[in-house]
Amino acid sequence: MATALSEEELDNEDYYSLLNVRREASSEELKAAYRRLCMLYHPDKHRDPELKSQAERLFNLVHQAYEVLSDPQTRAIYDIYGKRGLEMEGWEVVERRRTPAEIREEFERLQREREERRLQQRTNPKGTISVGIDATDLFDRYEEEYEDVSGSGFPQIEINKMHISQSIEAPLTATDTAILSGSLSTQNGNGGGSINFALRRVTSAKGWGELEFGAGDLQGPLFGLKLFRNLTPRCFVTTNCALQFSSRGIRPGLTTVLARNLDKNTVGYLQWRWGIQSAMNTSIVRDTKTSHFTVALQLGIPHSFALISYQHKFQDDDQTRVKGSLKAGFFGTVVEYGAERKISRHSVLGAAVSVGVPQGVSLKVKLNRASQTYFFPIHLTDQLLPSAVFYATVGPLVVYFALHRLVIKPYLRAQKEKELEKQRESTATDILQKKQEAEAAVRLMQESVRRIIEAEESRMGLIIVNAWYGKFVNDKSRKSEKVKVIDVTVPLQCLVKDSKLILTEASKAGLPGFYDPCVGEEKSLKVLYQFRGVLHQVMALDNEALRIPKQSHRIDTDG
Repeated sequence: MATALSEEELDNEDYYSLLNVRREASSEELKAAYRRLCMLYHPDKHRDPELKSQAERLFNLVHQAYEVLSDPQTRAIYDIYGKRGLEMEGWEVVERRRTPAEIREEFERLQREREERRLQQRTNPKGTISVGIDATDLFDRYEEEYEDVSGSGFPQIEINKMHISQSIEAPLTATDTAILSGSLSTQNGNGGGSINFALRRVTSAKGWGELEFGAGDLQGPLFGLKLFRNLTPRCFVTTNCALQFSSRGIRPGLTTVLARNLDKNTVGYLQWRWGIQSAMNTSIVRDTKTSHFTVALQLGIPHSFALISYQHKFQDDDQTRVKGSLKAGFFGTVVEYGAERKISRHSVLGAAVSVGVPQGVSLKVKLNRASQTYFFPIHLTDQLLPSAVFYATVGPLVVYFALHRLVIKPYLRAQKEKELEKQRESTATDILQKKQEAEAAVRLMQESVRRIIEAEESRMGLIIVNAWYGKFVNDKSRKSEKVKVIDVTVPLQCLVKDSKLILTEASKAGLPGFYDPCVGEEKSLKVLYQFRGVLHQVMALDNEALRIPKQSHRIDTDG
């Protein structure tokens, strides 16, 4: 299966892989690896002008890798941020002898300063589109005496309400942000809209404040003030004051939320709302890697209720989640259950069934696409009909699996192939250069390999008979893909020392004499070797550590 290659993998040399040392390698291990490669690539060892030039280029690359990894500070920067971290402006004024944590903090400060110069170009658009659908005619049909009504032969499905909202953020300075939002709503032929402007200022690391102004045709002008403050490292408070001006006069409102971290994954909330729909609410939210649990109790006018909900998070690539909740109060009782799943890199599709008294049965479909949300609440019936519950549950599952197999999966496969092809085209020049460097390294290794083989043969040691690196395909229908491997027999033999070959846990594409023959695809290393006159064979994944020889690699020739 093809896997996308990150920009860091394309832009950065893997210095550890180049020197073939562990990421935890000591200074002595680094020095030993560096000396060995220097002896192999030293330009003075080659008289041919072309080989000398190639040796000089590889020698400089090895020297650069050793310089970075031998210095504790540059090594810490490289370990955290890679080669790009070393290219960040400002390190020249950073005090030496800093810990990795201090280096991380300094890097983030430099990055923030760079981001501040780009604040004017950044926005954070968010939007929601909600379309309410009345499909009660599917289950609540007219009585028989009304069947002669024109058009009554087909169920009537109507859009009875719609809501659209959008907001954007415009950072003005490092501490000030302007927020512009607007909304349009319509229900049963009546509608209206509003527009709001807010200015948020971060006053300190512990808090921020926000002023809000709004106007609309359904409500009069709105003036609001929101404050956030960290009281302690585990406790914070949010206060929202609002004045709504209307034909009935000024309608004030106040909402205060006090929250406290009860433990690493649990937060408790106390909310008091005064004014329109006054209420007191207490809730506890526990969020872990595999679950999300909420219990809440509200006392208020006109609604008082108790709520309990649970969501299970599956640890799969599609980030599947199933959830269920029970809400009971003066308005009645509602049971809701559903699931959501990631269908593409930026899209999450979810559906939930709501069954309640006296609300009836509804199906809610939601699609999150990047920062946009599309919500479709479909009201099926005002009664508790088993048929409505069955179709609301089974229908979305059947539609999803059909779409996933016939539309989504083929589309994602085509997109992945398209991205992979673009990636190959964009990196073709770089890959060609890596290939030329690898071929040059192999030519420079020939003399050293000849001496290593002679020494190993004299002691019945480790001889690499054949070695291949790349994508191996066993499917005969894809036989053409077998060419995506390269011969790395010479580079591996060159790494043999004292009848041992040790490869670290890193991509082998960075080893001397190697290059990536199939960018973005899974690769393996297949080695056929001889030890003490007996043939051995092993296949290892690209990032898998490998130690040769091993008894388990021995080829059984008894049969």
